[in-house]
Amino acid sequence: MAYTSSGNGHDKVNATINIVPLVDVMLVLLIIFMVTAPLMAHKVEVVLPEANLDERPETAPPVPPITVAVTDNGEVYLNDQPVTLQLLESSLAVEAQKTPQPPVNVRADRTTKYGMVKEVVDLAQAAGMRKVGFVATRESN
Repeated sequence: MAYTSSGNGHDKVNATINIVPLVDVMLVLLIIFMVTAPLMAHKVEVVLPEANLDERPETAPPVPPITVAVTDNGEVYLNDQPVTLQLLESSLAVEAQKTPQPPVNVRADRTTKYGMVKEVVDLAQAAGMRKVGFVATRESN
């Protein structure tokens, strides 16, 4: 709203909207759209495939994880069965070929040397296992 002052001593309020800033904004937007419109056109024609949503594949049940336990004296267990590192490597290589690939959970004793745990994790990753995690217990306060 604009405020005008008349010479007769009566102040009147002019209740008109100033549209000049509105027109300025609209012109700027028009120029922006005119510049960007040619950029939106695709130059290469591609025929996209159509999706058939009538038949959805059944979701596979989650795969149970593989548990690798390492004791403090260096013994390795695969799903609670004692194994050597060579047998562990070959078993994990077979599991890595499955679809969907099961995750590997590594459990280690609190006093297990870090080098042994690292060796087991490196062996799992070298066998092609993508999901290797650790199992720990929550601290009690």
